[in-house]
Amino acid sequence: MRTTVTLDKDVEQMLRDAVHHSRASFKETLNTAIRTGLGRSPAKADRAPFTVNAKPLGLRPGLDPAGLNKLADDLEVDAFLRESRRPEGA
Repeated sequence: MRTTVTLDKDVEQMLRDAVHHSRASFKETLNTAIRTGLGRSPAKADRAPFTVNAKPLGLRPGLDPAGLNKLADDLEVDAFLRESRRPEGA
């Protein structure tokens, strides 16, 4: 059934937060919230849960992977500074 409903701002924000956290569609999240609010258990999801198959990075001992983010940031800053120092039209 299609219908138009006006949500209060706080309810809208709660629903959008739930959509973000559940990674489900707006429609699925709204239906689950209404079912739960009316005292029924939510319908089971048809999808299998998302899983991450992690693989080792294969970094040499002593190499800090967290330092790679700093290196990427430093390279980005250097590139930005080079571009901003370049004369117009060059």
